[in-house]
Amino acid sequence: MKPAIRLYDPSTEFYISEQCHIVELSNSDDDPELSIARVRVEPGVTTRWHRLRGTGERYVIAEGRGRIEIGDLPAQEVGPGDTVLIPPDCRQRIANLGDGQLVFLAICTPRFRPEIYEDVDEAPLPCSFQDA
Repeated sequence: MKPAIRLYDPSTEFYISEQCHIVELSNSDDDPELSIARVRVEPGVTTRWHRLRGTGERYVIAEGRGRIEIGDLPAQEVGPGDTVLIPPDCRQRIANLGDGQLVFLAICTPRFRPEIYEDVDEAPLPCSFQDA
């Protein structure tokens, strides 16, 4: 990693088929061990079931109310300040339960790359928490 300051630019937000909006805050070859994205889910939307092959993810909820589903764990409501830990290869999705935006940081280790994303909405695969 090299010293750097990456300024937030909301105009870089883009929509993905998972049904959410993304701003990549930090995701580069210069820092391969971690990426950070700002994720925005619109009211009433549930993201698609998906998993990240070989990559752990953490959600840090910034605003709004959501319902997170991870593997076979019971669904859980989350809100500002809550942190969600998602092991590598574990299916996940989140729903916006509020009238406003659900916004959170998605922190991936190692960094997110498009080829690790796997949509599993049609046939969700559980993950094992025995080693967690």
